[in-house]
Amino acid sequence: MEFLGTTQLASYCGTKKRCLFPDLAPTSTTKDTYQSYYLPSYRCLSSWRPNLLHKVVSVPPSSDKQFNPTGRPPTILPASRSTLHARYSTRDWHHANMVQLKGSEASRYSAGRLNADSMRLIQDKDQLTYQMQEDSRRNLGERISNIDFWRSELIYELECLLKETQALETAKKRLECATDEMQGPLKIALECLYHREKRKGIDLVHDDVEKNLIKEVDVFKDCQETLTKLAQKISKQLGINRDAQHALEQDLSDKNSAHFIDEKCFNLRNTSDSINFYHGVEKADGTVSVPATWAKFSEDNIRCSQHARAHSVKLRQEAEVGLESTSEEMWNHFISTNLAFNNRIAEVADAKNKLQAQLAKILQEIFQTEDTIMLLERSIKAKEYPLKVAQTRLEGRTKRPNIELCRDAPQFQLVTEVYTIDDTLHTLKRRLQEAHDTLQMLVLNKSKLEQEISVKANSFFIDKKCMDMRKVFPSTPRLIGYT
Repeated sequence: MEFLGTTQLASYCGTKKRCLFPDLAPTSTTKDTYQSYYLPSYRCLSSWRPNLLHKVVSVPPSSDKQFNPTGRPPTILPASRSTLHARYSTRDWHHANMVQLKGSEASRYSAGRLNADSMRLIQDKDQLTYQMQEDSRRNLGERISNIDFWRSELIYELECLLKETQALETAKKRLECATDEMQGPLKIALECLYHREKRKGIDLVHDDVEKNLIKEVDVFKDCQETLTKLAQKISKQLGINRDAQHALEQDLSDKNSAHFIDEKCFNLRNTSDSINFYHGVEKADGTVSVPATWAKFSEDNIRCSQHARAHSVKLRQEAEVGLESTSEEMWNHFISTNLAFNNRIAEVADAKNKLQAQLAKILQEIFQTEDTIMLLERSIKAKEYPLKVAQTRLEGRTKRPNIELCRDAPQFQLVTEVYTIDDTLHTLKRRLQEAHDTLQMLVLNKSKLEQEISVKANSFFIDKKCMDMRKVFPSTPRLIGYT
């Protein structure tokens, strides 16, 4: 069946056989009434027009001269005798009737074939039009689903980027706050050095206390410089994050617009009020991408954002490590200087301070070790259920019948999962045993330190002037940027 026109095998499309009647010319009324109509922007086809033909056959009035070809005077006969010569024979009458019936039957048969083929053509074209419209609607639905997928990916990535940017800004503020907090201890260390320059005589000695104070000043300045450089790196990274955020927001805005347009097109029906003819719109191609490049554009934006987030996370980790290391280093030098002061006052006070600092660290380690043991036990307990699930799946798949007992990808994955979880459980249990041993060692050290501190409790002395000044040293939360 051809899509345009009629079937090539239709009876009325072949060579017409001439019947006994002469061809009749179409009337002007038929030509003026049936005008062909073409859809806009489509190839013009010769419209079908029914052959509504008619011809009036008139018989001119007869005369006596027409029946007398010889020109002689007609023979005078009775009227009934003349009538007998004007009639057709019975054979002619039957033949004319048969010809008339056959011609009418042929016309009726041809018209019936034409009507049946026309109905078949209408049904085929209606089905084709409906199928094409359904295919277009299905493609629009798939496109909307693709846009929804990338919209969700962009929204998720944008939320992650915004959170990461906010966390990075918080890290920058912490670095700036920590840098400002170092100014106070640095000023105190310099004042201690200035006060110790007032010593006289043999007491004006370059002792351990002075060495520690000079080193403390250098460490504070180095820490300030390190944190300042980290803050500058974070400022640059924030600019990169904002560029990636702008790209994601622009892409998301375009996706929202495209989703609105495609959803509007998806909801259009043949009965919609907003449909109209747009001549030549199918010839205009203003597209700037194909599905591969369209998806790659969003994928590149997401990947760029992910890279920015990765660098941002790395910088935050560096900032966190820098804050903790500088804080710990400052505290170490602060404690070392205090210990040097205590050594100058009394050996007993110096030993007591060292033991107390060590005890604080041991208590912190004991607390962290207990938390670690609790987390390890929870982790071991949590791995039992995934192991049961994997082993149950393996056991259930062994009951597959005949050829279905296939060593497929799920089989390999389940076996790997069981081995991995078993190895994980062994590793966690070994680490749990190590944590218990470490905790016992820490508790033993804690008991020893507490005993030594109780012995030296009455031997605690400090340098009154300098030690009173150093009491304003900031706490650990303030040194790592928390206000």
